[in-house]
Amino acid sequence: MGRTGLFDLEKHFAFYGAYHSNPINIAIHVLFVWPILFSALVFLYFAPPFFNLPNFEFLLFGNRFVLVWNLGFLFTLVYSVFYASLDLKAGSLAALLCVVCWVGGSYVGYQLGWSLAWKVVLVVQLVCWIGQFIGHGVFEKRAPALLDNLTQALVMAPFFVLLEILQTVFGYEPYPGFHSTVQAKIEANIEEWQESKQRLIS
Repeated sequence: MGRTGLFDLEKHFAFYGAYHSNPINIAIHVLFVWPILFSALVFLYFAPPFFNLPNFEFLLFGNRFVLVWNLGFLFTLVYSVFYASLDLKAGSLAALLCVVCWVGGSYVGYQLGWSLAWKVVLVVQLVCWIGQFIGHGVFEKRAPALLDNLTQALVMAPFFVLLEILQTVFGYEPYPGFHSTVQAKIEANIEEWQESKQRLIS
């Protein structure tokens, strides 16, 4: 069954889907959304730890990992818990990927050091964001969702990209009828947007 309010997955996914209906734009987002999150966590690796908590250090396959209990960890925790609360199965997978991104981002940040890491992050962010804007402007022909709902677009995007892949490749649904219900809402949203755009033109 669907939920309401902040945990209304149908509503959130329909909003996101209405801005991502073109196959090429969808592919661009699949390619670029998670690197944005990963590189952001590389950047946040250099945030100061909370309450001067000691770092967690360990070796894995001969590689040294240094995890810092800072904003990067907090964002990872919030995203992970929220995704899992939206849908236990797909959300748990998304949460696992968030943790992997945090650990991997911490490793990259530790290896590169601040002087090089921020430059790498900047390049990745620019390439990924420009790619997405091209996807919207050239292929979707609709402004990105972040212009209408910044928080929803930034917080939900990684989970929705994953959910879209799971639906397309494996036919996954959080519950029976989810996809058809969401698709109907997406089509209604797009139709309403097209009508409003036509009114502005005329």
